[in-house]
Amino acid sequence: MDAAHLVLADVDLSGCLFAGTVHLDQLRLEGSCTYDVAPPAVWRRWPPVRFTERRVLSEEHHWRASQPGAVRGWNVAVLGDGRAGPLQLAPVYRALRKAFEDGKHEPGAADFYYGQMEMRRHADDIPRSERGLLTVYWALSGYGLRASRALAWLGMAMLLTIVLLMAFGLAQDTPKQTATGTVPTGGGKVTFEIDKDDPQNPTGNRFTGQPSKRP
Repeated sequence: MDAAHLVLADVDLSGCLFAGTVHLDQLRLEGSCTYDVAPPAVWRRWPPVRFTERRVLSEEHHWRASQPGAVRGWNVAVLGDGRAGPLQLAPVYRALRKAFEDGKHEPGAADFYYGQMEMRRHADDIPRSERGLLTVYWALSGYGLRASRALAWLGMAMLLTIVLLMAFGLAQDTPKQTATGTVPTGGGKVTFEIDKDDPQNPTGNRFTGQPSKRP
């Protein structure tokens, strides 16, 4: 199908298959076009699984449902439907993201950007190192779209810093330089050696609510 100059308004696209469409970035979406969504959290298995709430294409549902260990909630493909994978879905998400951006629909564009990055992270045509970086990007901030995840990591980093300061702390005493020398009998040249002790950490229980006392 050629989607150039195609306008869709108030259409249910939850079961639509977009893979193979040409000029998908020129598609115009007006009104309330609905899509499928990611399944809710699954807490009854270990480890628990929680998917970010977002608009999801039907092909991604089919692909995730076909993966080993897939959780319940992803829709299985109907017999006869295509079997598109991450390699085919990444450009579809990218084209739909551009269509949303052209229509000034930023929230929708953000959802499809998230889907594009998810497909890139699972695709087999990119190096393993890049997939590792994308996994770290996803875990730290949800591809820059999940502020709560970034704030959680920031809070953990601050808590870890406080614990390390309580465990090791700063030096209790400030070492002072000392000069020693020997004056020859009858006078002469005096040689001084400048020495400085190593900093010493405070002793005792560091994990206390009492403020530390300065010597």
